Amino acid sequence: MLSTGQYTFSLLFDMRAPDFGAPAPELYRAAIEMSAWADRRGFRDVNLLEHHASNDGYLPSPLVLGAGIAAATDNLRIRTNVALLPLYHPLRFAEDAAVLDLISNGRTLFTVGAGYRVEEYEQFGLDIKKRPSLMEEALQAVKQAWTGEPFEFRGKSVRVLPRPAQPSPPIHLGGSAPATAIRAARFADGYEPLGPPELYDIYAAECERLGKTAAPRPDYSAWMVLFFHIAEDPEKAWATIARHAMHEMNEYGRWAATNSESPYSAISDPDQLRAPGMYEVLTPDDAVRAITERRGALFKPLMGGMPPALGWESLELFESKVLPRLAV
Repeated sequence: MLSTGQYTFSLLFDMRAPDFGAPAPELYRAAIEMSAWADRRGFRDVNLLEHHASNDGYLPSPLVLGAGIAAATDNLRIRTNVALLPLYHPLRFAEDAAVLDLISNGRTLFTVGAGYRVEEYEQFGLDIKKRPSLMEEALQAVKQAWTGEPFEFRGKSVRVLPRPAQPSPPIHLGGSAPATAIRAARFADGYEPLGPPELYDIYAAECERLGKTAAPRPDYSAWMVLFFHIAEDPEKAWATIARHAMHEMNEYGRWAATNSESPYSAISDPDQLRAPGMYEVLTPDDAVRAITERRGALFKPLMGGMPPALGWESLELFESKVLPRLAV
């Protein structure tokens, strides 16, 4: 996320579309329209997630959605956060990402990760145990591909065109283990640790050993809340939102049941989700205080297939009753 004045404002979409939620075509149209709205109001990032083999259509193609958003915006940075790079053929990712960078005129940042679900690797005929080697191969190949010059790939000379608009779009590596910090220092342009602060320290130390300048430590203050929503009547809004929040948490929890790397767990009481830092539904006054303290906000206005009209209510309250009270 990038700062706008003193604050950081960002959108995030994962495009879950459970059967009880809004239809997928409506959600995708809203994601593009909301991004255009955010672009005109000083937001600086839209973050697009990725997963496969889901029960609810979780976004499998962030580069495709990113292209739609890029065509409807002028300044908003288009960010994968994260793209599951080992699931792509490296040269195809390089091609598609370059085209996205061209459509956006150089407004891309690719945060990539390896994922943690066996089902996703099996769907593409890949062995999840090969995540480290697949990631390292892909990071190196994509960087070489974007030079537009011939290079050796899997024993053959290849060349990838067109080149992206940026000389080399930034690639950050996300991860929750020390090995990912080392890998980021060696092969990526930045590191997005999903764990204790010591992970960044490992990354910075490895950069120093390699004679490289470490990317700045990411500021996640506005990201620590799973869902941030503004409503005149939070209790009334929560009555609609709760079902979508339960779906999101329990789908992640279902994945976590067989994957220890996930931080989520299944829950049965929606009120458990309203603890501070989880699913926050705030009045405009409380939102002003929260944004001032955190120096920004991350909006996920289509969470769990929420009706776009409800997401729009939050965004419009932000514009009319929160943003004017912030010194931006």
